Amino acid sequence: MNTNGNIYTVVYTAIIVIAVAAVLAFASQRLKPLQDANEKAETISQILNAAQFEFDASSNDAILAFYKENISFAMLLDAGGETVGELNTEEAEIVGLSELKAQNANIKNGADYAIPIYFFKNGVKVVPIYGAGLWGPVWGYIALAPQGSEIVGAYFDHASETPGLGGKIKDDPAFRGQFAGKSVDYADAAYILGIVKGGAPEGKANAVDAISGATMTSKGLDEAINVWLRAYAGFLNQQVEE
Repeated sequence: MNTNGNIYTVVYTAIIVIAVAAVLAFASQRLKPLQDANEKAETISQILNAAQFEFDASSNDAILAFYKENISFAMLLDAGGETVGELNTEEAEIVGLSELKAQNANIKNGADYAIPIYFFKNGVKVVPIYGAGLWGPVWGYIALAPQGSEIVGAYFDHASETPGLGGKIKDDPAFRGQFAGKSVDYADAAYILGIVKGGAPEGKANAVDAISGATMTSKGLDEAINVWLRAYAGFLNQQVEE
């Protein structure tokens, strides 16, 4: 075959492309279980951080073991606050980001949804939130005291917010620390739990200060928090009233 001809170039290029694609597909398939395990452990770490647990984060096994020791039960709720499923806590079953994204669309579109809530043996319960920041998705977890209104803690993360600005929802402990001791208020027409630009109004127990210079990220996180807490209202509000 003429190695300088067009046919040789096309055939050679096709072989290289197919070979590289095959290698990448094989590597992806082999690495997927490890990637899934890392993602699961990271999600559980975020849930535990929101609930203010101190735990050994040195390995995935240590994280899962601590979670299994401290989780009481976990279930899926619909819009009416009714249980529509349970998560296997013995297997540390959780709802991952891809499913939270799907449920977020269901909530916003008025479709049926099944969203998770995690109950720990110390009485703390944790709910997730998911939404859109400035450059990509934002998500996190809010931990509530047994009666359902007081916030124990929160943890937030993002895909691509600006470091030093919107990225502070994850990187700045002072921002997350504002949530501890605050409370949700389902009767507040403005927000159940607000992130307020310019500072939370004095005396507002259900509001925290927005991040300076990160208006869109703060707004996106605020919307995510309120959309999801409203989705849980059918269940959580009952506990507040009790």
